[in-house]
This record gives sequence, structure tokens and C-alpha cells, in this order.
Amino acid sequence: MAREPTGPVTCGSRNGSNRRKTPTLTCGEYRERRRGRTADGDEKYDNEADSLQSTTRRPSILFIGGALNQTRIAHAVSQHLTGQFDTWFSPYFVDAGVIRFLDRADLLEWTALGGVMKHQSLEYLQDQGLPIDEGGVNNDYDLVVTTSDLLVQKTIRDKKIVLLQEGMTDPENFMYHVVRKLRLPRYLASTATFGLSDSYTYMCVASEGYRNLFIRKGASPDKVVVTGVPHWDDLRDQALSGNDFPLRNYVLVATSDARETLKVDRRKRFIKRAAAIADGRPMVFKLHPNENAVRATREIKSVVPEALVFTTGNANHMIAHCTALVTQYSTLAYTGLALGKEVHSYFDVGELRRMLPQQNNGTSAAAMAEVVRRVASGVATGGKDAVRDVCSCRDCGAGTHRVNTAAG
Repeated sequence: MAREPTGPVTCGSRNGSNRRKTPTLTCGEYRERRRGRTADGDEKYDNEADSLQSTTRRPSILFIGGALNQTRIAHAVSQHLTGQFDTWFSPYFVDAGVIRFLDRADLLEWTALGGVMKHQSLEYLQDQGLPIDEGGVNNDYDLVVTTSDLLVQKTIRDKKIVLLQEGMTDPENFMYHVVRKLRLPRYLASTATFGLSDSYTYMCVASEGYRNLFIRKGASPDKVVVTGVPHWDDLRDQALSGNDFPLRNYVLVATSDARETLKVDRRKRFIKRAAAIADGRPMVFKLHPNENAVRATREIKSVVPEALVFTTGNANHMIAHCTALVTQYSTLAYTGLALGKEVHSYFDVGELRRMLPQQNNGTSAAAMAEVVRRVASGVATGGKDAVRDVCSCRDCGAGTHRVNTAAG
């Protein structure tokens, strides 16, 4: 009788060989074994599957969003779990400590905890007809899927958690090092400390480059799984499909909402830098949706009167038709790199190339859902919840994900 593999299972690794002497299987072969039947027809019981089938209730999962894009990603992952789990949704929330006091005093309206960002997320959940449990107080959840661990809410600390990366992380600036050195609350360093709570069972990240970044900062290697990130995983198609933006051959400047989120933004210096990069070429500015458009437009026109300023529109479509892209800390830099554009950023562009999110034809949400499914199955059965592999060969059409082995 063939034995079920216990080590990492890959459908062909990047270098053509496995790191350990373990079987290399196709998806079909692996699925047959997981169902209890080997390729030669031998029967094999899968205790974990049998236990799950005998469970009298479906496991329940709370998805915690944040800003609108974080909430969309949580929803995208949940769609691959429909019918298998009871899923509920909550906007980002706080339920303890000083931050709770500030939230109740309406002093956090510029964050995902309140104001426009929270309103957008709630509106999205309602428009999609999704079940809402704000604060996760109405159910005893088996698993929590969240898009941020800058705060780990009191109500979820005893739960299994899967953390989903949504966007870029902030630079490791002075405040980041102060927070790490003095062990201050992570949120004081903004997203520079994303992924460093160690409160999660697994963290799903955008690329091998991001995996290396989080591990360098202190994340456990066994907990970081490369799945890609929805909305980042098919950038070329997003930029070219249905693109009706009429302009061509310009320098596109994408601004940020740094000031609206209480960060330093030397805006006029940035505009002058962008004008120097343009060097006489036509300039188009795309403002961040969250920033003060009146103020930003006035500042741009005072330096580059002839520039066109767009407050709305599809930024990816604009990138497709530009000759150069100038950003501050925007994730739009990745779209420019995926399209082979000339890209300028406050981040080191070489580093951005190494961090470029996995382009897997839009299958990241399915890969993230597979991680959630396996952890949730472990919770439901009381069995092992280790993600032994995230299969992504051509059978699955999901590009190349990191194969992650963890102890059960």
C-alpha cells in the first residue's frame, strides 16, 4: 500500500527538484491520495476527512476587513469557501485598551476604525448582502481571517487566525525602530510592523520577496505562506482589459494620502521632483481617493500649471498609457513594473522588483482560501491544522506558491 506523503508536496519546484527526498506528485495524484485512493487503486482511509464529514455543524469563520480594499480581499477569499463554512464579516474594530477609548471619542476617524474608510467597508458589505457581525460578538467562531495584526482584538486572541496581506508595508523608519526596541504597540509604526504579532496560525503574503521581508523582521518562517494577493495578481490584464483612457505618452504622477493619515508629506518638493523627471513631457496627476482634492489640485497647479489632474478614474488604465510613472509610497508602482514602465518611487525600485507580487492569473484568492480551509478543517476536527502545501501547479492554474511545511 502506498504511503501518504508527510513532507512538502510540490507539483514541480522552481529549480526542478525538491528540497527533501519526498514524492513529487501531480495535483490529480495528490488529490486521489487525500481522498483515500492511491494511483494504483489501493484503498486508504483519510482520518481527517472522515472526521470532518462526521462533524455535525459547519465551522464558522469571521472575516475582519479594514479599508475598502482589505474588505474586498476578505470577501474574495470567502467566495471560495461558500457552502463549506458559515462566514460572517466585520469591519475593522477595537475592543480594549487606549485605542478603544480614542475610538469611542471619535478621534480615529482618519483610520479604518472610523470615518470614511469604515463607512465604505460597511457599505460594501451591505451592498454585497453579506452577513455582518460587527466586532464578532454574536458567534463563537472557530477561525478568524483578518487583514491586519497591528491590533489583535481581545475577542479573537484565543482563536486560530489566518492573516492576509493586502498592500505595501511602510518603510522601516525611526518610529519603526523605536517601537521594536521599546516594545511599544505595533500600530504606532503603522504598517511597517504588519505581520509581527505572531498571533496567527498562518500569514498569506504576496510574493517570495515579501516572505523574505517578513522573516527578516522576525516572522516565523513556518507561518509565512506565499499565495499571491487578490487585485495584485493579474496586473497586466487589469491595466489593459477594457482600457478606454484617451490620453497617451505622458508622465503619470500618483499622489498619496499621507497627510490624511497623519504622516509627513513634503508635497511641493514631490511635485517639483516629478516635474524634473518629466523634463518637459506632458504631466498627468492621479490623486489618491482619500486625499483633500481641492488642496492637492491647488498645490499642483502652483508648480505645474499645465498639468492635468484627475480625482477619479482607473489608475491602472492610466499607467498602461504613460511613458513614466512617479509615485510616493503607492502600490501602483507594481503595476508600472509589471508593464515594464519607467518607475520612480520613494521606495528603492530594485527592491520593489524583488517584492513584485506574484502574477498568477487572478488565482490568489483561491490559494488563500485553501490555507483557510485547511486550518479550519483542523479546528473542526481537533486534528492537525498544519498547511503542508499550497498546491499551485498548472493543474490548479495558480502560478507558483511557496510550499510550506509546518509541524502538526
